[in-house]
Amino acid sequence: MAHNLLQGKKGIIFGALDANSIAWKIAERCVEQGAQIVLTNAPIAMRMGEIKKLAEACNAPIIPADVTSNDDINNLITKSMEHFGGKIDFILHSVGMSMNIRKGRNYMDLDYDFNHKTNDISATSLHRLLQTCYKLDALNEWGSVVALTYIAAQRVFPDYGEMADAKSLLESIARSFGYHYGKKNKVRVNTISQSPTRTTAGSGVKGFDGFISYAEKMSPLGNATADQCADYAVTLFSDLTKMVTMQNLFHDGGFSFTGVSAEVIEQMEK
Repeated sequence: MAHNLLQGKKGIIFGALDANSIAWKIAERCVEQGAQIVLTNAPIAMRMGEIKKLAEACNAPIIPADVTSNDDINNLITKSMEHFGGKIDFILHSVGMSMNIRKGRNYMDLDYDFNHKTNDISATSLHRLLQTCYKLDALNEWGSVVALTYIAAQRVFPDYGEMADAKSLLESIARSFGYHYGKKNKVRVNTISQSPTRTTAGSGVKGFDGFISYAEKMSPLGNATADQCADYAVTLFSDLTKMVTMQNLFHDGGFSFTGVSAEVIEQMEK
């Protein structure tokens, strides 16, 4: 249902790969709520995905950007401002990739060159993005930046591997830069810690089906869907949440604060 919560606002959406992507759902929902958007992804991801379909549906340009490249991020922000004819109101950072997981390396046997790349793509990219916006004065007052994360930043999920460290760093960057950007321009920076969600990227984690099943049994409201995450992101981009910043916001049906559920106890006692 459209309430025009983002009427007149302009934003950039990172990471929409295909219709299973949370970023894809958020892009659609932002446009439904009245926003204009620019889409971006890594050149290789764009070749693998279906982002052009989303661009046509949302009447949005695509500006490719490698999140590990200062020049690419600078170009993205500059070209987006040219396209919008002014500053930006919101940005979604939905970026994550584990080189070690892709190569089958577990947490006790990391390749540190891979690990460096994982952290650069999945976490440091948020700092690079925010620093570029800060220096270019690219975000309007009361602008909003949201990055997607997962509770493995706080709790151990054995097969989540190095991505847990990367998500911890991502959340720390959101807090630290959120302070400085809030002082400078009242820009707010938050992370959404989403339920395990069946996306193209997430499904590559070993034991992912078990993650989803366990979380569903543990969460009093059940797992939050990608569509529900899109609704939540819209509220954080809107003017209704002006005083929310530097927060890691759990969007997980209550999983994060449930010690154990009756369903899990029942299953363990069988």
